[in-house]
Amino acid sequence: MSDSRPVLVLLPGLMCDYAAWEPTAALLQSQADCRVVAWGRLDNFEAMAAHVLDTVKEPRFALAGHSMGGRIALEVVRQAPERVTRLALLDTGFQAVAEGEAGERERAGRFALREQARTEGMRAMGAVWAKGMVHPDWLGTPLFESILDMIERSGIEQFEAQVRALLGRPDATPVLGQLRCPTLVLCGRDDSWAPPERHVEMRDLIGHAALEIIEHSGHMVTMETPQAVADALARWLQMEAPQ
Repeated sequence: MSDSRPVLVLLPGLMCDYAAWEPTAALLQSQADCRVVAWGRLDNFEAMAAHVLDTVKEPRFALAGHSMGGRIALEVVRQAPERVTRLALLDTGFQAVAEGEAGERERAGRFALREQARTEGMRAMGAVWAKGMVHPDWLGTPLFESILDMIERSGIEQFEAQVRALLGRPDATPVLGQLRCPTLVLCGRDDSWAPPERHVEMRDLIGHAALEIIEHSGHMVTMETPQAVADALARWLQMEAPQ
């Protein structure tokens, strides 16, 4: 019997893997054939997007990206818009590294985390970094430990490759304005890394996107509040194409 569910490709973010999407994907099993992509040691968004397009054999698919994965999703659309039937951008961004002092601050912050990972190990670095990634209520819980497990699994070489990718990221503003498929923009209310106001800006640049703000959640929304995210994605999977 053929599977009538749409293929939903799920893209994880920095130092994330299947575990970042697993709780949400489990809730969508009856509605979509969910597949999580792994990045290995790819170190630029163009190659990561090409990897997605090579990995997914179906000619067309729905695409959802979280954090860095959302930026890669936009690059997938730039490379092959005809293959993406609908797009969901979660807790993410679209601009290149800023010029001047702001850009230098971002580089310095990412390099400091890289150096800590090299000297103290991935889990020790993650314990510092991930504190700002979740709603404060999740600190010290099994969920927080599962995030640290995921960070530790990613390993220093993959982390360094992804830092290079993020610091070399393209400006995806033109892609937002060209989107013609049903699009969802979503983030946690308490996401300090990719805050709601950035997602409002993305919604406005797209013009036809739905915007969902998930309460009581930080940046790791797919793990913190999977039911709310799954409900939003289920609505998105039923959205009609913009006129």
